[in-house]
Amino acid sequence: MMAKKKTITSSDMISFYMEHILEHNTQPKSVHSFAKANNFEEAQFYKYFGNFEALEQSIFKAFLDNTHTVLEKSNDYESFDARNKLLSFYYTFFEILTANRSYVFYALEHGKDRLKKLQSLQKLKQGFAHYVDSLEIPLLELKQETLEKVQHKTLKESAWIQLLVTIKFWLEDTSPSFEKTDIFIEKSVNTSFDLIDTKPLKSIIDLGKFLYKEKIHKS
Repeated sequence: MMAKKKTITSSDMISFYMEHILEHNTQPKSVHSFAKANNFEEAQFYKYFGNFEALEQSIFKAFLDNTHTVLEKSNDYESFDARNKLLSFYYTFFEILTANRSYVFYALEHGKDRLKKLQSLQKLKQGFAHYVDSLEIPLLELKQETLEKVQHKTLKESAWIQLLVTIKFWLEDTSPSFEKTDIFIEKSVNTSFDLIDTKPLKSIIDLGKFLYKEKIHKS
């Protein structure tokens, strides 16, 4: 009888799980059978994950973490503005997704209801929201705490929806090297930043204030 592996990391678990999915196109029947097939104690699994759903969430978070690792190695990334940082994030993240496309396709397209698909992305959503916060995208100074909180929440939710839409586009993209996805990323990110550019909006508000004052003085 082969000795059980003593040192198993969460990364090992993720690799074993993804290999199983790619070979069998379905979840392992149980944690017990999964542990037995990969020669480790069942208790080792529960050190990291409560169930297979939690493991699936960690896979998408690992894709996000790997993206950050790649970006941190770039000498230029830190000097970029928020727009170019987000573009770099998208291109790198989708390169990593492409390297794991068969698994991602299974996780997001394979006979699951919409809620379960979104649950698989829960840790990715949390990590991505934190990343969007770190970009410090300039927003309007509303000088009202509640409105500013709403504005930041709306920004994060909009950014998350944009990422989901891009993932959906990429899953359906049949162009060589997913070149249409690259074009979609460039256009959608640039359009988003153009829409939240505060300068034109500030100009409109300043004009409104001016017209309001003019009206008051004439009254």
